Amino acid sequence: MSTRKTLVFFAEATLAGLAFAFVLLLLFRPETFSSRPSVSVREAPPHLATLPGKGGDRPASYADAVQTAIPAVANIYTTKMVTQRTPPIFDDPMFQHFFGDRSGIPRQRLESSLGSGVIVSGDGYVLTNNHVIDGADEIQVALNDGRSASATVVGTDPETDLALLKVKLTDLPTIVFGSTDEMRVGDVVLAIGNPFGVGQTVTQGIVSATGRQQLGISAFENFIQTDAAINPGNSGGALINTAGQLVGINTAIFSQSGGSQGIGFAIPAAIAKTVMKQLVEHGHVIRGWLGIEAQDITPELAESFGLQDHRGTIVAGVSPGSAADHAGLLPGDILTGVGDKDVSDARSAMNATASLAPGAQIELSVIRHGKPLSLQATIGERPPTQRRQ
Repeated sequence: MSTRKTLVFFAEATLAGLAFAFVLLLLFRPETFSSRPSVSVREAPPHLATLPGKGGDRPASYADAVQTAIPAVANIYTTKMVTQRTPPIFDDPMFQHFFGDRSGIPRQRLESSLGSGVIVSGDGYVLTNNHVIDGADEIQVALNDGRSASATVVGTDPETDLALLKVKLTDLPTIVFGSTDEMRVGDVVLAIGNPFGVGQTVTQGIVSATGRQQLGISAFENFIQTDAAINPGNSGGALINTAGQLVGINTAIFSQSGGSQGIGFAIPAAIAKTVMKQLVEHGHVIRGWLGIEAQDITPELAESFGLQDHRGTIVAGVSPGSAADHAGLLPGDILTGVGDKDVSDARSAMNATASLAPGAQIELSVIRHGKPLSLQATIGERPPTQRRQ
């Protein structure tokens, strides 16, 4: 057989084999030749997506709020020299025999910590927590735009855990104070700060509760509780609403591990603003003072005093020369009202008194020996770091 005939033979055999295979596929696997289904999707336009909400559209992203507030949130770095006590082993005669007498040599080390702050005015005022800068020898404020400067302490208020700093910088971005009067549980809030020193961080959550008290954090407590993650380094940072406005100063967390467990606390912006103004004007916060030691009424005390309910607070002591002393208040009296405010316990008595201006003339509602009594008092000024009512 010639070469030409051989090639023709193999070509015809190959075509026949392909035709046979095509017939088999068509008979036993017809789906091989059916059209494949396609999926079409709707893509959002390249702008911020919105979700329908009451009163119009609301943003599905909080980036605008963050961009409004984040330039006014600063990182705060502090250092202080700490003198350590001499270890007991230094006093051991055997140790001194080999290494010499080191008992009188002070040991010092440099301790650093970090926190956050909020720029509240173009004059360079920065609001933060008192515990962030307490005892610091040097305070450095680092801005979001990369600038940094040393800060001086304008004033502190340990009783609300707030402090006001000042830096010498120009063209400062400032935070806008929002209103907390209409804040509701469930409102979305964002916490901005420098957790663990990793850099400026934003976390999102809701208002879990308002008016939290008796937490043992400070003397005057009226905290916003939130589940926005707050960690070490967030203290003094901003809690903002979805408009980028300041509603609180992040202060503390409730945690058994040291990290966020969804229970954080912030000082309301209204309180922070009041404290800030007084620190600027006076260098300290001026509060009213009655001058009593108060004790909550327990069921046992109510029974011993013959009281029908537990409202009010027992006057356990009176400071000599105080407003309470001049008014004639006595140990054993039951204080039930300060001015136009009812007193339900020791803390409410302290808050009612502290909100009054020194020199104010007010009426004290008292129960003495089971009988109601009214006393006139002239409110004094609460001494610094004074924890009495």
